[in-house]
Amino acid sequence: MKQYLEIGKAVSTHGIRGELKLDPWCNDPTFVQQFNRLFMGSQHREVKIIRSHPHKNQVILKIEGIDTMDDAKALIGTVFYINRSDVVLPEGCYFEQDLIGLTVSDVDSGEVYGRLAEVIRTPANEVYSVISEEGKELYIPVIKEVIQSVDIEGGVIKIRPLKGLFEDED
Repeated sequence: MKQYLEIGKAVSTHGIRGELKLDPWCNDPTFVQQFNRLFMGSQHREVKIIRSHPHKNQVILKIEGIDTMDDAKALIGTVFYINRSDVVLPEGCYFEQDLIGLTVSDVDSGEVYGRLAEVIRTPANEVYSVISEEGKELYIPVIKEVIQSVDIEGGVIKIRPLKGLFEDED
C-alpha cells in the first residue's frame, strides 16, 4: 500500500497573504482540517499547515513559508498528500486509492465481474465503476445491500447484485 495518499490539488490563490484553495479529493472538505502537515508534489516534501478551513467545497490552506500571492501562485496545480500513518479511518471507510484495482466478485457464486477502476460520487451514494476482462464497464452502487465485504489485503470486494443491476440477469 502507498504510504502517501493524494488529498487534493491546489487550484488557485485566496487573498493576498499566500493562502491556497485546495480542491479536496475526499468525501468531506473538513477531513483536511485534521492535519497539521501535508506533503507536496511527487517528492512528498513536508509542509506545515498553519490553518485550514472549508470554503464552498474547497479548503483554504495557509502553509508555513508561503506568505505572498506570488508564493501561492507558484503552487497552483500541485498535488498534496497525507501520510497514511497520520490518520485512522473508521471501520467500513477506506482510502479510495486502496480500492482501485481490487477484484469485484459475487459473494454467492464467486463470479468475477472485473476490477474496480473508479469511484464515482453521486448525490445519492458512491458508485463503483468496474471494468470486466472483456472491457465492459459495470456500475455498482455502494450501498449496504450490494457491497457485502471489502478485503483490501486480499484484493477483493464481494458484492450481491440487486435483481436487474446487470442487464444479463433475468
